[in-house]
Amino acid sequence: MSALQINSYAAGRWVPPGSGARPIASAITGEVIAEAGGVPETAAMLSYARDVGGPALRAMTFHDRARMLKALAMYLSERKDPLYDLSFNTGATQKDHLIDIDGGIGASFVFASKGRREMPDAHVYLDGPVEQLSRNSTFLGRHIAVPKQGVAVHINAFNFPVWGMLEKLAPTLLAGMPAIVKPASNSCYVTELCVRMIIESGVLPGGALQLICGSTGDLLDRLDGQDVVSFTGSADTALMLKSTPAILSGAVPFIAEQDSLNAAILGPDAAPGTPEFDLFIKEATAEITTKAGQKCTAMRRLIVPDAAPVIEALSARLKATRIGDPRDRETRMGALISSAQRADVLEKSAIIGTEAERVFEGDHPDGAGAFLAPILFHCTDPDTATEIHRTEAFGPVSTIMEYRDPAHAAELANRGEGSLVASLFTHDTDTARQIVLQSASHHGRIYINNRDSADEATGHGSPLPHMVHGGPGRAGGGEEQGGIRGVMHYMQRTAIQGSPDMLTAVGGPWVPGSREFKTGEHPFRRPFDALEIGETIHTDAREVTLKDIEHFARFTGDTFYGHMDEEAAAANPFFPGRVAHGYLLLSFAAGLFVDPDPGPVLANTGLDSLRFLQPVSPGDSIKVRLTVKQKTKRNDEYGEVRWHVTLTNQDDAVCAEYELLTMNAY
Repeated sequence: MSALQINSYAAGRWVPPGSGARPIASAITGEVIAEAGGVPETAAMLSYARDVGGPALRAMTFHDRARMLKALAMYLSERKDPLYDLSFNTGATQKDHLIDIDGGIGASFVFASKGRREMPDAHVYLDGPVEQLSRNSTFLGRHIAVPKQGVAVHINAFNFPVWGMLEKLAPTLLAGMPAIVKPASNSCYVTELCVRMIIESGVLPGGALQLICGSTGDLLDRLDGQDVVSFTGSADTALMLKSTPAILSGAVPFIAEQDSLNAAILGPDAAPGTPEFDLFIKEATAEITTKAGQKCTAMRRLIVPDAAPVIEALSARLKATRIGDPRDRETRMGALISSAQRADVLEKSAIIGTEAERVFEGDHPDGAGAFLAPILFHCTDPDTATEIHRTEAFGPVSTIMEYRDPAHAAELANRGEGSLVASLFTHDTDTARQIVLQSASHHGRIYINNRDSADEATGHGSPLPHMVHGGPGRAGGGEEQGGIRGVMHYMQRTAIQGSPDMLTAVGGPWVPGSREFKTGEHPFRRPFDALEIGETIHTDAREVTLKDIEHFARFTGDTFYGHMDEEAAAANPFFPGRVAHGYLLLSFAAGLFVDPDPGPVLANTGLDSLRFLQPVSPGDSIKVRLTVKQKTKRNDEYGEVRWHVTLTNQDDAVCAEYELLTMNAY
C-alpha cells in the first residue's frame, strides 16, 4: 500500500506536499501510511481569506451563517464512516471516534442553534443594553460587535483531528471570519479528509476555509491586529508562537489552550460503597484510558482522603481494560499517536516517579505499534513534591495523593497553577461550595458529580460547546467555545455613542427616543414583511377604578394588602395607598392595543424586561405606546416581532415598560 499524499488547500486549490514531505506512521502498526509537509504560498492564502472569504462571510447575517453551519454539520453527519475508518490509524477506538468526530459535528450543530436563537438576523451583534449618558436621553451609548476583517489561524493538536478543528471553526464562521487551519502532522490525514468533505459540500463560500498540512512558514509574520490566532498544544510551543514579533507588535489576539494538570477530588463523604466513590473510580478509569490518556482534560492528579481503597479499586478497573488494535470491537484502549509520543510519556513518567511510587502498571502489548498500558502513581507527600504538580505525562498516567481536609484538597488542586478542568465527587453541598470558592480561580471549569446528576452528567473530560473550554495560568488563559462567548473572540467590540436615531440605525432594534411613525393601519393587521422598525401606535386612555382593582383581586385571588387595605398600603414606602395590580395593568394594556380579529399575529409568546416604575392609583388613567422594536425570521411561515411597550399615566409618567413577543405570519 502506497503512502497517502496529504495535500494542503490553499487559495482555492489542493497543493501536494512536494519535496518537504515527512512520513507519518500508523499508531497501530508503525508502518508509514501517509506523507505531508511543504509550505504553501502564505501570502496568497492570506489574500484569498481577507479579500474573498471575509467579504463573502460578512455579507451574510448571523442567521445566514448559522444556517450554513447547520447545513455543513448535516453534510458531515452523513459521511462519518470514512472518517472513522481512517482515524483508527491514530490509535483511536470507535468510542474515541464518537468524542472526536461526532463531538466535532455536534459542536457545529450547537453553534448553529445558538446563532439562530441568541444572535440577531443582522450584521451587528448588540453586546449589552443601551447606556444612559445624558439627562434627557438625547445622547446614548451602546456596545456592539462586528466581525474582524482579517483571518483566524487555527493551530491544532494531534489528539482530536476533527473536533479540534470544528470546535474552533464553528464559532469563527458564525462570527463572520475566514479560517486557515493547521492540524498537527501526526493526524493531519484525518483533518484533510474532513476538509475535503467540507469543500466538496459547496456549503462554504470560497476563501472561508483553507488548510495547511505542513509548515506555516512565514504565515504568523504576516498577521496584524485584524487577525486572530487560536492555538492548542504545549506551553513551550505556545510561548514560541506568541513571541512572534508581528503578533507582539500588532497586538494580534492569541487564544491558547495548553498544558493542564487537571485534578479530580474525591469528597470526604465519598467513602467506599457510596455512589460517589463508584462514580469517581468509573470516571477516573475512563479519563486514563480514553484516547489512551491523550486528552487535554484527562485526570492527571487524583486527590483523595484515603489512597488505599482508591488504589485497589482503580487498579482492578485498569487491569480489566483490554488494550490493543482499536479496530477490534473488544478493545477498550488503543495506542498513543506515535512511538515518539510513547517515549515522551515514559520519560515524563520517570520524572513523576522520582516523587511517587508506581503502584500499578498494566501489561504493555507487544508489536510495532505505539501501545502503552496505564500507569498509576501514589505520592505520599504532595505538599513538598514539585514535579507531580508541573509534569504532564500526556498518556495513560495518573497520580494519587491524599488530602487532610477540603481546604487542603483545594490547595493541592491549585498547585497545578491553572487547569482546564477540576472535578469533585461529593454529595455534600458544603464541601462543594468550599472547594469551588477556594479553587475556581485556578480552573476554567469545575465539574461536580454525584448520585443526583450521574445519569445525565457528561463527564469530567467532555468540553461542551455551551460552556467555556480553557483555563488560567499554565492552561493558557484562553476560553474557547462557551457558546456566544467563543464567537466574540473573532469579533471587535466597539462602543457606539450618539442620538437614539443613530443607535437604532447602527444596531438595528428601535431605541426609545428615536424616530417613530404611524402607517394609518393597525400594526397587528400588517404581515411580518410589511412591518417596519419604529412603527408605532398610541392608544386611547383608560381609567383604572377601585371597582376594577377589587374585581381583579377577587377574580384572581391576589388580595395582597397593597391592593385591598388602604391603611396598610399607605404605610408601605412604595405606595401612596391602595394601588392597581401590576398584572391588571398588563391586562388593560393588552386590551388597549390588541386588534381582535384574525390576522398576521399568530401568538403571543411572552414578554421580557418587565418593570413596574410607578404605582397606579384608583382614578388614574393609563395609555400605551406600542412600537415595532425588532424583527427576526424564524422559518418559512412566520417570524418573531419584538414590540416595545410603554404604559404612561395621565401625567405622561412611565408606569410600566416591557418587550412583547409575538409570532407573525409573512
